[in-house]
Amino acid sequence: MGALCGLFVPAALLPLRLRAEETPELRFFHTHTGERLGVVHRSATGYITDALDELSRFLADFRTGERIAMDPGLFDILAAILTVTGSTGTYEVISAYRSPATNEQLRAHSSGVAEHSLHMLGKAIDVRLSDVALTDLRDAAWSLQLGGVGYYPVSNFVHVDTGRVRRW
Repeated sequence: MGALCGLFVPAALLPLRLRAEETPELRFFHTHTGERLGVVHRSATGYITDALDELSRFLADFRTGERIAMDPGLFDILAAILTVTGSTGTYEVISAYRSPATNEQLRAHSSGVAEHSLHMLGKAIDVRLSDVALTDLRDAAWSLQLGGVGYYPVSNFVHVDTGRVRRW
């Protein structure tokens, strides 16, 4: 067992993909649209196509309405974070898919937006978790070693992506 945020986490909870029988419901609140969504994205037989479609719709670029098929591995990471932290909370979505035009608009006003952002590929999400401290969310995401983790305490969110393992 390893320590994480004061919790002892069995190594079995940190696989590349969660076992299907352990997949919790993902609950979301979109901070820009006010919309809520609760969905289980996989079953014992694999990913649930209708759930993935609904997640892609929910996480569309709220500025333009454009959407892309989100990387299902992103939802595996979010589910694993719930398992590791013991959370029953709601993910508060700050940003998910961004069209190239939206990404460029944001880059023009912020040095913190990457030119080749994984948000434009449906492989990144910026979130808070309603019942988990931001530092604990960051640490849980990093402990999984499944992708990138960015910590933005001033803006009050954690970036999670399915790219290479790195942190900032």
